Amino acid sequence: MSELKYSYKYPHPAVTADCVIFGFDGVSIKILLVKRGIEPYKGKWAFPGGFMRIDETSEECAKRELDEETGLKTSSVEQFYTFTDVHRDPRERVITIAHIALVRLSEVKGGDDAEVARWFAQGDIPSLAFDHDHILRMALKTLKERICFEPIGFELLPEVFTMSELQNLYEAILEVKFDRRNFYNKMLKLGILSEAEPRSADASRRTPSKYKFNATKYAELKQKGFRLEF
Repeated sequence: MSELKYSYKYPHPAVTADCVIFGFDGVSIKILLVKRGIEPYKGKWAFPGGFMRIDETSEECAKRELDEETGLKTSSVEQFYTFTDVHRDPRERVITIAHIALVRLSEVKGGDDAEVARWFAQGDIPSLAFDHDHILRMALKTLKERICFEPIGFELLPEVFTMSELQNLYEAILEVKFDRRNFYNKMLKLGILSEAEPRSADASRRTPSKYKFNATKYAELKQKGFRLEF
C-alpha cells in the first residue's frame, strides 16, 4: 500500500521563515520588530515571520509574513542562516529559515497576529521571543561581513546623499569611527560615486557635495573580486 501524500513514517518538523529587516535613519541602524499578539510569548517582541505553507518557498513565506504583520513590502529577501535547535519553539519541533533584507525606512503597522510593528535603534532592542536574540546576533555579523563586498548603501541610503551620510552608515554597521579625510578619499578613489549635482560657484565651502552610487562601476569592481577594506 502506497503512502498517502504528506504522510510519512518518519517524524518531521514544521518550518517557519523569519525576517530580519534593517533600515538606516542617517545616524543609526534600525531593526524592524513586531509585538506578538498570541501565545507563546504574547506581548514579547520578535521578528516578523510565520509558518510556511505547503505551496510556498521560504522567500515567498518571508515576504508574505512581512507584509501581513507589518504592511512592509519588499521585492527581495535573502536567506542567511537556518536555525535548528531542538527546543527553540515550545509548541513543537520547528526549524526556521532566517532571511535578511535592507530597506529604506518607511511607516509600518501591526497586522495579522502582530499587535504592533515598530522600528528600533540597534542599541534599544528589547529582549526577544524564541531564539530571536541569537538570530539578531547572526544577522548583525552577516551585515558586517557583507558591507565590504556588496553595495549595501544602495538600499539603505536615499538616492542622493552626502559623504557624511555614507560615512555614518559604515560607522553604524561596523561600529568604528573613521578619519573623515581618509574615508572621503578612499570612497572617491574607488570610482563608485558620481556627483549628483554640480556645486554652484557661489556655494559655501561648508555646503556638502551630494552623490549617487555608480551601480555600473560597482558591478565592474565586484566582478574583479573587489573588496572594500579600511
